[in-house]
Amino acid sequence: MTIALANVTIDCDNAASLAAFYAELMDTTVDPEASEFFATVGKSAGTTPLLMFIKVPDKTPGKNVVHLDFASAQSPDYIERAISLGAKHIADFDEYGGQWTTLADPEGNLFDIGKA
Repeated sequence: MTIALANVTIDCDNAASLAAFYAELMDTTVDPEASEFFATVGKSAGTTPLLMFIKVPDKTPGKNVVHLDFASAQSPDYIERAISLGAKHIADFDEYGGQWTTLADPEGNLFDIGKA
């Protein structure tokens, strides 16, 4: 018996808009039928896990924050790309044998881009 990660779900104010940010960052597209209420990235390409974006009336205080980790041999290029798309640079880290940069997407959700 196995279990696999199917979705990474992100609560947000505008699902289509935030999905477009991550699709652009990953050089892919938002799946068809995206709306301000619900959108996915990855279904059309058959990739898993899917990134799933759901509009919520207001983010629940104390709820776990979604944290995505991206890795690339060209991490500096992707960090610059993320910032040009509207991300905010938070901090750089060199710990535990790895190097990564923490950024915030346009709605303030944190994510990392590290060296592959």
